[in-house]
Amino acid sequence: MNITELTQKRYATKQFNPNKKISDADFAHIKAALRNSPSSVNIQPWHFVVADDEEGKARIVKAAQDFPFNIAKIADASHVVVFASRMHADDAFLNELLEKEDQDGRYALPEHKKGGDDARRTFLGIHRDTIKDEKEWLANQVHIGMGYALMAAAVLGIDSIPMEGVDLAVLDKEFGLTEKGYKALAVVSFGYHADEDFNAKLPKSRLAEAQIFTQA
Repeated sequence: MNITELTQKRYATKQFNPNKKISDADFAHIKAALRNSPSSVNIQPWHFVVADDEEGKARIVKAAQDFPFNIAKIADASHVVVFASRMHADDAFLNELLEKEDQDGRYALPEHKKGGDDARRTFLGIHRDTIKDEKEWLANQVHIGMGYALMAAAVLGIDSIPMEGVDLAVLDKEFGLTEKGYKALAVVSFGYHADEDFNAKLPKSRLAEAQIFTQA
């Protein structure tokens, strides 16, 4: 696999082939990328709503009524994922994370477990009490997972497009996210581009290396 060629080829799909579906096996890899995505102090503040049929996608389309240019990108895609983030990492959630890590064998000794818990609470405290950006910090972790999933899709030869052109409040209501302590952040459609997709034929445009990299 040539990573440079892969990242050069990957683009935001503007028109999907509605007749071509992602296999269950391939989409399982995308779900694994989402679940295994890195996050600061393993906080894992994410939740994902997956639509892979007409009924499910129609529920997400409700959020695109003020963004008609995105309706087909949702309706014609194979799979659509709503990315959501926790609004607050409370004690119950922190304890749940700690016990799951313990069950998975991350702590050989009780003091290691305490150290892991202390470290997570310390960094959370910095964002909650000092910087006062807990909600934004948690959302940033979910965006790492978005990049992870887009790259996983590219490796599999699956096209994708992340979209913020949706009414997030509609998604919160439609899927009861607020009641669960989450907030929708964005929607990502996955599938295979249509032959008519104009963006598939356009060259990629990025700022020059000399402009964006500085050698320390």
